[in-house]
Amino acid sequence: MEYLVVLQDSTHVSQALDRQLPRLGIICSADSQRETANQTMELIKEDIGRHATTVPGNTGASKGLEVAITNLQEYCNELENKLLSRFDSASQRRELTNMAECAKILSQFNRGTSAMQHYVGLRPIFDVEVMNEDSRLVLGDQDSTPNHDDVNVALSERYKQITDTVRKESSTIRTVFPCPNDVMSILVQRVMEDRIPNLLEKLLVKPSLVNPPPMRQGGLLLASHICSLAVGYQRTQELAKNLRDVGCGDLDVEGLTEALFTEHKGIYLECERASMRQLYKAKMEELVVEGQLSSKGASISVTVVQEFVNWNEEAISRCKLFSPQPANLASIAKHVFTCLLDQVRQYTTEGLERAREGLREAASQRERFVLGRKVASGPASTTEGAATAGETNFRSFMLALQGCGSSVAIIQQYFVKSISRLLLPVDGAHAASCEEMTAAMSGAESSAIKGLQQCIDIVIAEVYIVLVERLLSAEQKATDFRSADDGLMADPRPTTACSRVVAYLSRVLESAFTALEGLNKQSFLNELGNRLHKTLTNHWLKFAFNASGGLKLKRDITEYGDFLRNFNAPTIDEQFESLSMFVQLRDDYRSARLASKLSSVWA
Repeated sequence: MEYLVVLQDSTHVSQALDRQLPRLGIICSADSQRETANQTMELIKEDIGRHATTVPGNTGASKGLEVAITNLQEYCNELENKLLSRFDSASQRRELTNMAECAKILSQFNRGTSAMQHYVGLRPIFDVEVMNEDSRLVLGDQDSTPNHDDVNVALSERYKQITDTVRKESSTIRTVFPCPNDVMSILVQRVMEDRIPNLLEKLLVKPSLVNPPPMRQGGLLLASHICSLAVGYQRTQELAKNLRDVGCGDLDVEGLTEALFTEHKGIYLECERASMRQLYKAKMEELVVEGQLSSKGASISVTVVQEFVNWNEEAISRCKLFSPQPANLASIAKHVFTCLLDQVRQYTTEGLERAREGLREAASQRERFVLGRKVASGPASTTEGAATAGETNFRSFMLALQGCGSSVAIIQQYFVKSISRLLLPVDGAHAASCEEMTAAMSGAESSAIKGLQQCIDIVIAEVYIVLVERLLSAEQKATDFRSADDGLMADPRPTTACSRVVAYLSRVLESAFTALEGLNKQSFLNELGNRLHKTLTNHWLKFAFNASGGLKLKRDITEYGDFLRNFNAPTIDEQFESLSMFVQLRDDYRSARLASKLSSVWA
């Protein structure tokens, strides 16, 4: 046991170390020293075990061996630290050959882990000043909300700089270290666990979903956060790919990237929903300021609905980014599409209700006109005002209805083009979304049906109350159908009252022909045609007829019938054709009994 004398004295260890490494030129001898030291430690451990089992009570020898192991370990540590110091000096002078010699020997100490970590830890890429510069260049002024387009450009540039720096380090590492892949793995891991999180932490400040941040000038905070999150995630994925291409050994750099965003992705969907609510609220406030929602006759803008769709498209693109797996994507896409349905339902329903309010006000104004006529003859301005209000609000509602129909078509096209295929991986998701679309439009449909009924009431009221009381009573003279010149040839033209009524109907229904389609249009025109038929026949029953008057009535019926053929309603056409065929030259005209005959037919 001759080696115990030297190894039991730690002073001899230090002195021996100084003698062994007087200069860097003979540093290669330390490699064999390290190997010899390792072998000696193993022999000592075996000797301790042998003495412990074969020589009971020989505690002095065992303690001596333990001291020897400790001293030898100190020797190894001293040697490693000396080598690290020499390595650092060579690194500062960019002496790659000397660095490589040190690295080779240091690889014998814990497989070189300490040397590799030591080297990576001293890289300027991890200096505090450099990392603070990241956030300043990417985020700019901290007092303002960063624009995600600017963030995208700045982040791409900064990540490129990081990649270039790692690539330069890779060149040095592959020249110096015997196991360069291990060093690159440590370097890239440090980048992904220190450098990048330091930047993302400042970029992606999580907003409160319980009390969302207030909207402020320059952008919406939730929308800005989500856009920055998408930009950060996409750019960081690209960074990970680029670092993988540079080289990072067996490091799961993609997994590290996902870990950086796990918490954010966990609340992403709720952030998206809250953002859409905030966007919708901001848009409605904008429309109020612009006066587009203040008027009761304000129309439903297809442009606004298209903006809703654009928001949704952007959200769906983020869904694809954060959840590319088909099943997860289907679930999230369905929720995001439901947000769009809610926005369109609320916007169109409220728009139709505003238009209906205009119809209600027109009806009230007409009722005031009628009551005024019962008391005394109202001024012409009041009469015209009642007629104009009804006509104006009729058009406004039809425009709103047309906008609603176009909006529904936009949503259906968007669903078919962009959403439906995303839902296919989940059984029942497609059908469920179709049902949601139907349910979302039910509120608007109910308002539309009620509004169309109000429109019919307005037209009939204008024809009967305003036109009959104001126009027909004035224009339809009592002698129109009982001329004194009964024997003369009847005037082939329709009566003035008939011409005025047809002109009014042509004018006011023009918007209805444009706004309505399919069954909605046919149902509306059928109902209106039936009401017009009843209103006109009730009016004609007030008159007495002679032969020439019967011809004049037939001419009016033909005029009305020709106009109503535009309705494409066979039942209405038959009603007016029956009237025209019944009105024949006969003795009934002379005895003024036509009214009773007509009454029995119309009954």
